[in-house]
Amino acid sequence: MFAIVRTGGKQLKVSVDQKISVEKLDSPVGKEVVLDQILMISEGDKVSLGAPTVAGAFVKAIVEGQTRTDKVIVFKKKRRQNYRRKKGHRQHQTVLRVIEISVGGKSFKSEGKAAPKKEVAPKKEAVSAKADKKPAEKKASSKAKAS
Repeated sequence: MFAIVRTGGKQLKVSVDQKISVEKLDSPVGKEVVLDQILMISEGDKVSLGAPTVAGAFVKAIVEGQTRTDKVIVFKKKRRQNYRRKKGHRQHQTVLRVIEISVGGKSFKSEGKAAPKKEVAPKKEAVSAKADKKPAEKKASSKAKAS
């Protein structure tokens, strides 16, 4: 079971329990989002095509995070003119986990939990072995012994 969804000017093939990254959506982490622009749904051999969208179909997803993509470098140069400009750009994106695909009253839901995983607290750093040892006593120099 999969669906072709249009969001953020792009088309994505999604299935239940899949994580996808889409253009930024203004939703907080943990909130449920409904994507209603479904272009196609496939249930094995049965395919439902939209003209342009499938009527009554939707995909529910949970917002798992708000992130940014890798940096894209924009470099402009005009030779022999001493003109150089370098800029970086990182596009904002939203990470979604699909929990349900529904069409015509028939829905396919996720088997797992609907709530996003909570972040685990960082582990305490182990005290190094060097910190446990007492500082070594300084040896008397040979000059001090001679006097």
